Amino acid sequence: MKIIDEFKQFAMRGNVMDMAVGIIIGGAFGKIVSSFVSDVIMPPLGLLIGGVNFTDLKITLKESVSINYGNFIQVTFDFIIIAFAIFMMIKFMNRFNRKKDELPAVPATPPPTPEDIALLREIRDLLKNR
Repeated sequence: MKIIDEFKQFAMRGNVMDMAVGIIIGGAFGKIVSSFVSDVIMPPLGLLIGGVNFTDLKITLKESVSINYGNFIQVTFDFIIIAFAIFMMIKFMNRFNRKKDELPAVPATPPPTPEDIALLREIRDLLKNR
């Protein structure tokens, strides 16, 4: 019974729950970005480079054996575009999530000088004038 209690305590921590939510949202966001890349960005890009469909590019070694280098090129382009889209989204979000510490600080009025320091300054000034 003790192991079950420890597992419940572990699973209900804030960190684990936040991580689970992040993974679920990340999976859903990954589908959205993948669709954006394959359905919106790649068709015009394919037209720009002459209508080449990268996934069809391959080298056939034997009748049933082929090296599908076009699929590799497609996945690489997808990765670069997805990485750039995520970078731009995070950059956009960071602009709005500035912390108050990062904002320019209003200069505060200096605290009043303690009496002993003021007295020592007066003595210093008197000794300088002699």
